Amino acid sequence: MNTSHFTSNFWNYYIAVIVVVSFIGLLWLILSQNKVKLPPKGEDVKTTGHAWDGIEEYNNPLPRWWFYLYILIWLFGIGYLYVYPGLGDYKGAIGWTSTNQYETEVKEANAQFAPVYAKFAGMSVEQVAADPQAQLIGKDLFDTYCIQCHAADAKGQTGFPNLTDNDWLWGGSPEQIHQSIAKGRIGVMAAWGPALGEEGVKNAANYVLSLSGAAHDEERAKRGDAIFHGPPANCFVCHGDKGQGVPGAGPNLTDKVWLWGGSEKAIIETITNGRHSQMPAWEGFLDENKIHILTAYVWGKSHPNGADKPAAVPASAPAAPASAAAEASAASGSASAAAK
Repeated sequence: MNTSHFTSNFWNYYIAVIVVVSFIGLLWLILSQNKVKLPPKGEDVKTTGHAWDGIEEYNNPLPRWWFYLYILIWLFGIGYLYVYPGLGDYKGAIGWTSTNQYETEVKEANAQFAPVYAKFAGMSVEQVAADPQAQLIGKDLFDTYCIQCHAADAKGQTGFPNLTDNDWLWGGSPEQIHQSIAKGRIGVMAAWGPALGEEGVKNAANYVLSLSGAAHDEERAKRGDAIFHGPPANCFVCHGDKGQGVPGAGPNLTDKVWLWGGSEKAIIETITNGRHSQMPAWEGFLDENKIHILTAYVWGKSHPNGADKPAAVPASAPAAPASAAAEASAASGSASAAAK
């Protein structure tokens, strides 16, 4: 594709001209103010003619040190613009860019710390989760890449799952958590508002509330039962015939864990408009050793002191990602907005 159809060199020249004219203007300014000379010895210095409350200003020349310092800074600016980019699309004598500087620094940091990460590569997730040094590293990684969605305490927020409990849509085993972090997850809950109408949505929402024992309208829940088991909605395909959830498809609606909110209003909004969320894939951005440590850190958040909790997702379920990630997305695919 010819990018010239979409861009113009005008702005490159525009910026370059402004920079050059500015340098010329600055040089003219200092030279134009350097015409005043010291008076002959024995003569008084004249004033500028300005007076403020009886105070007059001497018309002294610029201090020599100040003048030469200004010239030095001006020359430094010229040299800087020769070495580094600053004149339109001129790349600079050394070809510096913020991108290649970043890549160089990352490469140096990886080389420096690679042995530290590699130390844990041969250890199991459970062993890494029990290692104090690895957990400090894992916390640093989590605080850098994960807290924006899952919060500093890993307990999540609306739309982003809690990683400290045992409710997992894609599975909470070390392998499943690793896959979630490495590959990411995408969860989609269809918008049923147009198909069900306002009354149908309210009926379905009350049935969903009844599944977890929450306060609901019995009559609406009965009508919602028919909608849930379809047609037209057929919610049970993703959420199971009893709302118990289907690993990797739709969350459990019978517990009290809600990703998007468990109030009638929140559930109605989820059913009406649907949900879409995505856990980014960190593979390629983070190397395997970092993902391994991060997996152990996330797994450890729901297994304090290595405690073995019953798996929320059967081992036979497709290897699913981890907590944060997958849940956030697939959970969004829940008709009830259930968490993970």
